Amino acid sequence: MKSHHLRVVAVVAGAVLLAGAATACNRGSDTADKPTIGIDLPRADSDFWNSYSRYMRREASALDIDTLPTSNSRNDVTKLAANAQAFESIGADAIIMAPQDTGAIASTLDQLASKHIPVVSVDTRPDRGKVYMVVRADNRAYGTKACEFLGKQLGGKGKVAELQGALDSINGRDRSEAFAACMKRNFPDITVYPLPTDWDGSVAFNKLQTLLAQHPDIKGIYMQAGGVFLQPTLSLLEQKGLLKPAGTAGHVVIVSNDGIPQEFAAIRRGDIDATVSQPADLYAKYALYYAKAAASGRTFKAGPTKHGSTIVQLPNGLEDQLPAPLVTKANVDDSSLWGNNIPQ
Repeated sequence: MKSHHLRVVAVVAGAVLLAGAATACNRGSDTADKPTIGIDLPRADSDFWNSYSRYMRREASALDIDTLPTSNSRNDVTKLAANAQAFESIGADAIIMAPQDTGAIASTLDQLASKHIPVVSVDTRPDRGKVYMVVRADNRAYGTKACEFLGKQLGGKGKVAELQGALDSINGRDRSEAFAACMKRNFPDITVYPLPTDWDGSVAFNKLQTLLAQHPDIKGIYMQAGGVFLQPTLSLLEQKGLLKPAGTAGHVVIVSNDGIPQEFAAIRRGDIDATVSQPADLYAKYALYYAKAAASGRTFKAGPTKHGSTIVQLPNGLEDQLPAPLVTKANVDDSSLWGNNIPQ
Protein backbone atom coordinates (compact mmCIF):
# COMPACT_ATOMS: atom_id res chain seq x y z
CA MET A 1 0.00 0.00 0.00
CA LYS A 2 2.87 2.32 0.84
CA SER A 3 4.53 1.92 -2.56
CA HIS A 4 1.17 2.67 -4.23
CA HIS A 5 0.92 5.97 -2.33
CA LEU A 6 4.45 6.88 -3.37
CA ARG A 7 3.53 6.24 -7.01
CA VAL A 8 0.47 8.50 -6.65
CA VAL A 9 2.63 11.31 -5.24
CA ALA A 10 5.20 10.82 -7.97
CA VAL A 11 2.64 10.89 -10.76
CA VAL A 12 0.84 13.97 -9.46
CA ALA A 13 4.04 15.76 -8.52
CA GLY A 14 5.51 15.03 -11.93
CA ALA A 15 2.51 16.53 -13.67
CA VAL A 16 2.53 19.53 -11.36
CA LEU A 17 6.26 20.04 -11.90
CA LEU A 18 5.70 20.31 -15.62
CA ALA A 19 3.01 22.93 -15.13
CA GLY A 20 5.11 24.68 -12.49
CA ALA A 21 7.97 24.98 -14.92
CA ALA A 22 5.68 26.39 -17.60
CA THR A 23 4.15 28.84 -15.13
CA ALA A 24 7.55 29.92 -13.85
CA CYS A 25 8.59 30.81 -17.40
CA ASN A 26 5.73 33.28 -17.58
CA ARG A 27 6.26 34.89 -14.19
CA GLY A 28 7.47 38.45 -14.47
CA SER A 29 5.39 39.03 -17.58
CA ASP A 30 1.68 39.66 -17.88
CA THR A 31 0.87 36.64 -15.64
CA ALA A 32 2.89 37.92 -12.68
CA ASP A 33 -0.19 38.67 -10.57
CA LYS A 34 -1.99 35.41 -11.32
CA PRO A 35 -2.32 33.06 -8.36
CA THR A 36 -1.46 29.41 -8.94
CA ILE A 37 -4.26 27.12 -7.77
CA GLY A 38 -4.17 23.35 -7.22
CA ILE A 39 -7.48 21.59 -7.86
CA ASP A 40 -8.36 18.07 -6.78
CA LEU A 41 -11.53 16.43 -8.09
CA PRO A 42 -13.13 13.90 -5.75
CA ARG A 43 -14.14 11.30 -8.35
CA ALA A 44 -14.62 10.65 -12.07
CA ASP A 45 -17.52 8.17 -11.87
CA SER A 46 -20.23 10.78 -11.24
CA ASP A 47 -21.99 12.84 -13.89
CA PHE A 48 -22.28 15.66 -11.38
CA TRP A 49 -18.55 15.87 -10.69
CA ASN A 50 -17.68 15.52 -14.36
CA SER A 51 -19.94 18.51 -15.06
CA TYR A 52 -18.27 20.44 -12.23
CA SER A 53 -14.89 19.71 -13.83
CA ARG A 54 -16.02 21.28 -17.11
CA TYR A 55 -17.27 24.37 -15.29
CA MET A 56 -13.92 24.57 -13.50
CA ARG A 57 -12.05 24.82 -16.80
CA ARG A 58 -14.38 27.54 -18.05
CA GLU A 59 -14.32 29.60 -14.87
CA ALA A 60 -10.52 29.42 -14.44
CA SER A 61 -10.16 31.05 -17.83
CA ALA A 62 -12.79 33.69 -17.03
CA LEU A 63 -11.15 34.59 -13.70
CA ASP A 64 -7.62 34.70 -15.18
CA ILE A 65 -6.19 32.05 -12.84
CA ASP A 66 -3.26 29.70 -13.40
CA THR A 67 -4.31 26.18 -12.46
CA LEU A 68 -1.96 23.26 -11.95
CA PRO A 69 -2.87 19.98 -13.69
CA THR A 70 -6.04 18.76 -12.01
CA SER A 71 -5.67 15.68 -9.83
CA ASN A 72 -8.41 13.17 -8.97
CA SER A 73 -8.47 11.51 -5.54
CA ARG A 74 -11.08 8.93 -6.60
CA ASN A 75 -13.04 9.00 -3.35
CA ASP A 76 -9.88 8.05 -1.41
CA VAL A 77 -8.68 10.35 1.37
CA THR A 78 -5.13 8.93 1.21
CA LYS A 79 -4.93 9.89 -2.47
CA LEU A 80 -6.30 13.33 -1.63
CA ALA A 81 -3.60 13.79 1.03
CA ALA A 82 -0.91 12.75 -1.46
CA ASN A 83 -2.26 15.09 -4.12
CA ALA A 84 -2.39 18.00 -1.66
CA GLN A 85 1.20 17.27 -0.62
CA ALA A 86 2.26 17.39 -4.26
CA PHE A 87 0.54 20.74 -4.78
CA GLU A 88 2.18 22.05 -1.61
CA SER A 89 5.65 20.97 -2.74
CA ILE A 90 5.30 22.87 -6.02
CA GLY A 91 4.15 26.05 -4.35
CA ALA A 92 0.41 26.29 -4.95
CA ASP A 93 -0.93 29.58 -3.61
CA ALA A 94 -4.22 27.90 -2.67
CA ILE A 95 -5.85 24.48 -3.03
CA ILE A 96 -9.42 23.55 -3.94
CA MET A 97 -10.65 20.12 -2.85
CA ALA A 98 -13.87 18.24 -2.15
CA PRO A 99 -13.02 15.72 0.62
CA GLN A 100 -15.51 12.87 0.66
CA ASP A 101 -14.37 11.63 4.08
CA THR A 102 -14.87 14.84 6.03
CA GLY A 103 -13.38 13.49 9.24
CA ALA A 104 -10.14 11.96 7.98
CA ILE A 105 -9.01 15.06 6.06
CA ALA A 106 -8.28 17.05 9.24
CA SER A 107 -4.54 16.25 9.45
CA THR A 108 -4.00 17.28 5.82
CA LEU A 109 -5.80 20.57 6.43
CA ASP A 110 -3.69 21.21 9.53
CA GLN A 111 -0.51 20.55 7.55
CA LEU A 112 -1.54 22.96 4.80
CA ALA A 113 -2.50 25.61 7.37
CA SER A 114 0.94 25.31 8.97
CA LYS A 115 2.43 26.09 5.54
CA HIS A 116 0.04 29.05 5.11
CA ILE A 117 -1.69 27.44 2.11
CA PRO A 118 -5.41 28.30 2.21
CA VAL A 119 -7.93 25.60 1.33
CA VAL A 120 -11.35 26.00 -0.29
CA SER A 121 -13.55 22.95 0.28
CA VAL A 122 -16.30 22.38 -2.29
CA ASP A 123 -19.61 20.64 -1.52
CA THR A 124 -18.35 19.08 1.70
CA ARG A 125 -17.58 20.72 5.04
CA PRO A 126 -14.61 19.17 6.85
CA ASP A 127 -15.45 18.18 10.41
CA ARG A 128 -12.12 19.51 11.68
CA GLY A 129 -9.09 21.32 10.30
CA LYS A 130 -8.85 24.93 9.14
CA VAL A 131 -10.52 25.95 5.89
CA TYR A 132 -10.51 29.38 4.27
CA MET A 133 -13.99 28.87 2.81
CA VAL A 134 -16.45 26.05 2.25
CA VAL A 135 -18.46 26.49 -0.95
CA ARG A 136 -21.58 24.45 -0.43
CA ALA A 137 -25.35 24.44 -0.49
CA ASP A 138 -27.45 23.77 2.61
CA ASN A 139 -27.49 19.96 2.57
CA ARG A 140 -30.04 19.74 5.37
CA ALA A 141 -32.38 21.65 3.08
CA TYR A 142 -31.80 18.90 0.45
CA GLY A 143 -33.15 16.27 2.82
CA THR A 144 -36.04 18.46 3.93
CA LYS A 145 -37.08 19.36 0.36
CA ALA A 146 -36.96 15.69 -0.66
CA CYS A 147 -39.06 14.69 2.35
CA GLU A 148 -41.68 17.37 1.78
CA PHE A 149 -42.00 16.54 -1.91
CA LEU A 150 -42.27 12.78 -1.37
CA GLY A 151 -44.60 13.15 1.58
CA LYS A 152 -47.06 15.29 -0.36
CA GLN A 153 -46.89 13.13 -3.49
CA LEU A 154 -47.65 10.01 -1.44
CA GLY A 155 -50.43 11.65 0.52
CA GLY A 156 -48.55 11.05 3.76
CA LYS A 157 -48.72 7.23 3.58
CA GLY A 158 -46.65 4.35 2.25
CA LYS A 159 -43.12 2.97 2.19
CA VAL A 160 -40.05 4.86 0.99
CA ALA A 161 -36.52 3.67 0.21
CA GLU A 162 -33.75 6.15 0.99
CA LEU A 163 -30.49 5.68 -0.92
CA GLN A 164 -28.14 7.42 1.48
CA GLY A 165 -24.63 8.57 0.71
CA ALA A 166 -21.68 7.87 2.98
CA LEU A 167 -22.48 8.58 6.61
CA ASP A 168 -18.83 9.48 7.30
CA SER A 169 -19.49 12.46 5.03
CA ILE A 170 -21.15 15.61 6.38
CA ASN A 171 -23.34 15.66 3.27
CA GLY A 172 -24.58 12.13 3.80
CA ARG A 173 -25.27 12.86 7.46
CA ASP A 174 -26.98 16.21 6.83
CA ARG A 175 -29.28 14.87 4.12
CA SER A 176 -30.13 11.72 6.07
CA GLU A 177 -30.74 13.44 9.41
CA ALA A 178 -32.89 16.18 7.86
CA PHE A 179 -34.90 13.69 5.80
CA ALA A 180 -35.55 11.49 8.85
CA ALA A 181 -36.49 14.43 11.08
CA CYS A 182 -38.89 15.85 8.49
CA MET A 183 -40.56 12.48 7.91
CA LYS A 184 -40.99 11.86 11.64
CA ARG A 185 -42.39 15.34 12.20
CA ASN A 186 -44.62 15.78 9.14
CA PHE A 187 -45.39 12.31 7.75
CA PRO A 188 -45.46 9.78 10.62
CA ASP A 189 -47.45 7.28 8.54
CA ILE A 190 -44.67 6.92 5.97
CA THR A 191 -42.17 4.14 6.70
CA VAL A 192 -38.61 4.97 5.61
CA TYR A 193 -36.02 2.28 4.83
CA PRO A 194 -32.57 3.95 4.97
CA LEU A 195 -29.93 2.23 2.79
CA PRO A 196 -26.34 3.47 3.36
CA THR A 197 -24.36 3.14 0.10
CA ASP A 198 -21.05 4.99 0.54
CA TRP A 199 -22.02 6.92 -2.64
CA ASP A 200 -21.60 3.70 -4.63
CA GLY A 201 -24.10 2.96 -7.41
CA SER A 202 -23.56 -0.81 -7.35
CA VAL A 203 -24.15 -0.92 -3.59
CA ALA A 204 -27.33 1.10 -4.09
CA PHE A 205 -28.53 -1.31 -6.80
CA ASN A 206 -27.95 -4.40 -4.61
CA LYS A 207 -29.51 -2.94 -1.47
CA LEU A 208 -32.55 -1.61 -3.31
CA GLN A 209 -32.97 -4.96 -5.04
CA THR A 210 -33.00 -6.74 -1.68
CA LEU A 211 -35.42 -4.22 -0.21
CA LEU A 212 -37.84 -4.53 -3.13
CA ALA A 213 -37.82 -8.32 -2.77
CA GLN A 214 -38.86 -7.89 0.88
CA HIS A 215 -41.20 -4.95 0.29
CA PRO A 216 -42.52 -4.93 -3.29
CA ASP A 217 -44.99 -2.22 -2.28
CA ILE A 218 -42.34 0.52 -2.02
CA LYS A 219 -44.05 3.70 -3.23
CA GLY A 220 -41.20 6.22 -3.19
CA ILE A 221 -37.43 6.54 -3.44
CA TYR A 222 -35.11 9.32 -2.27
CA MET A 223 -31.74 9.26 -4.06
CA GLN A 224 -29.17 11.43 -2.28
CA ALA A 225 -26.96 11.60 -5.40
CA GLY A 226 -28.48 11.27 -8.85
CA GLY A 227 -25.03 11.35 -10.40
CA VAL A 228 -24.29 7.86 -9.10
CA PHE A 229 -27.74 6.45 -8.24
CA LEU A 230 -29.94 7.43 -11.19
CA GLN A 231 -28.97 4.82 -13.76
CA PRO A 232 -28.74 1.85 -11.34
CA THR A 233 -32.13 2.74 -9.86
CA LEU A 234 -33.92 3.15 -13.18
CA SER A 235 -32.30 -0.02 -14.51
CA LEU A 236 -33.50 -2.03 -11.50
CA LEU A 237 -37.03 -0.64 -11.65
CA GLU A 238 -37.22 -1.44 -15.35
CA GLN A 239 -36.04 -5.01 -14.74
CA LYS A 240 -38.80 -5.45 -12.18
CA GLY A 241 -41.49 -3.86 -14.33
CA LEU A 242 -41.82 -0.96 -11.88
CA LEU A 243 -40.68 1.88 -14.13
CA LYS A 244 -44.05 3.47 -14.79
CA PRO A 245 -44.42 7.07 -16.07
CA ALA A 246 -45.43 9.72 -13.54
CA GLY A 247 -49.19 10.08 -13.40
CA THR A 248 -49.91 6.42 -14.23
CA ALA A 249 -50.89 3.58 -11.92
CA GLY A 250 -47.98 1.89 -10.19
CA HIS A 251 -45.55 4.79 -10.62
CA VAL A 252 -42.82 4.88 -7.95
CA VAL A 253 -42.32 8.51 -6.91
CA ILE A 254 -38.62 9.43 -7.05
CA VAL A 255 -36.88 12.57 -5.86
CA SER A 256 -33.15 13.02 -6.29
CA ASN A 257 -30.26 15.39 -5.53
CA ASP A 258 -27.79 16.83 -8.06
CA GLY A 259 -29.52 18.49 -11.02
CA ILE A 260 -27.57 16.78 -13.80
CA PRO A 261 -28.93 16.72 -17.39
CA GLN A 262 -29.69 13.00 -17.08
CA GLU A 263 -32.06 13.74 -14.17
CA PHE A 264 -33.74 16.49 -16.18
CA ALA A 265 -34.27 14.06 -19.06
CA ALA A 266 -35.72 11.51 -16.63
CA ILE A 267 -38.10 14.16 -15.25
CA ARG A 268 -39.24 15.00 -18.79
CA ARG A 269 -39.86 11.29 -19.51
CA GLY A 270 -41.73 10.85 -16.24
CA ASP A 271 -39.23 8.31 -14.89
CA ILE A 272 -38.49 10.46 -11.84
CA ASP A 273 -40.45 13.35 -10.36
CA ALA A 274 -37.99 15.88 -8.97
CA THR A 275 -34.42 16.70 -8.08
CA VAL A 276 -32.71 19.35 -5.97
CA SER A 277 -30.30 21.18 -8.28
CA GLN A 278 -26.90 21.19 -6.60
CA PRO A 279 -25.17 24.17 -8.26
CA ALA A 280 -22.16 22.71 -10.08
CA ASP A 281 -21.66 25.95 -11.98
CA LEU A 282 -21.65 28.10 -8.84
CA TYR A 283 -19.47 25.59 -7.00
CA ALA A 284 -16.80 26.02 -9.67
CA LYS A 285 -17.19 29.78 -9.99
CA TYR A 286 -17.03 30.59 -6.30
CA ALA A 287 -14.44 27.96 -5.39
CA LEU A 288 -12.07 29.67 -7.81
CA TYR A 289 -13.22 33.12 -6.72
CA TYR A 290 -12.43 32.37 -3.07
CA ALA A 291 -9.16 30.59 -3.91
CA LYS A 292 -8.02 33.68 -5.83
CA ALA A 293 -9.12 35.92 -2.96
CA ALA A 294 -7.29 33.74 -0.43
CA ALA A 295 -4.08 33.90 -2.45
CA SER A 296 -4.23 37.70 -2.41
CA GLY A 297 -4.88 37.87 1.34
CA ARG A 298 -8.53 38.96 1.25
CA THR A 299 -10.82 38.13 4.16
CA PHE A 300 -14.58 37.64 4.46
CA LYS A 301 -17.09 37.63 7.28
CA ALA A 302 -20.45 36.03 7.96
CA GLY A 303 -23.53 37.59 6.39
CA PRO A 304 -25.39 37.91 3.09
CA THR A 305 -23.39 38.07 -0.15
CA LYS A 306 -23.94 40.05 -3.34
CA HIS A 307 -24.51 36.79 -5.25
CA GLY A 308 -27.65 35.72 -3.41
CA SER A 309 -26.18 33.42 -0.78
CA THR A 310 -25.26 33.61 2.89
CA ILE A 311 -21.85 33.14 4.49
CA VAL A 312 -22.06 31.42 7.87
CA GLN A 313 -19.41 31.06 10.55
CA LEU A 314 -18.07 27.56 11.24
CA PRO A 315 -15.84 26.45 14.11
CA ASN A 316 -13.03 25.93 11.57
CA GLY A 317 -13.70 28.62 8.98
CA LEU A 318 -16.51 30.09 6.88
CA GLU A 319 -19.13 28.55 4.61
CA ASP A 320 -20.85 30.20 1.64
CA GLN A 321 -24.23 28.50 1.39
CA LEU A 322 -25.37 28.74 -2.24
CA PRO A 323 -29.00 28.35 -3.37
CA ALA A 324 -30.21 24.94 -4.60
CA PRO A 325 -33.72 24.96 -6.14
CA LEU A 326 -36.15 22.05 -6.41
CA VAL A 327 -36.67 21.04 -10.06
CA THR A 328 -39.88 19.37 -11.22
CA LYS A 329 -41.66 18.99 -14.54
CA ALA A 330 -43.01 22.52 -14.06
CA ASN A 331 -39.56 24.19 -14.24
CA VAL A 332 -37.23 21.56 -15.72
CA ASP A 333 -36.81 23.56 -18.94
CA ASP A 334 -35.73 26.73 -17.13
CA SER A 335 -32.69 28.01 -19.03
CA SER A 336 -31.13 29.39 -15.83
CA LEU A 337 -30.60 25.87 -14.42
CA TRP A 338 -26.99 24.74 -14.85
CA GLY A 339 -28.12 21.28 -15.97
CA ASN A 340 -29.48 22.89 -19.13
CA ASN A 341 -26.25 24.79 -19.86
CA ILE A 342 -23.21 22.53 -19.39
CA PRO A 343 -20.09 23.75 -21.24
CA GLN A 344 -18.41 21.32 -23.61
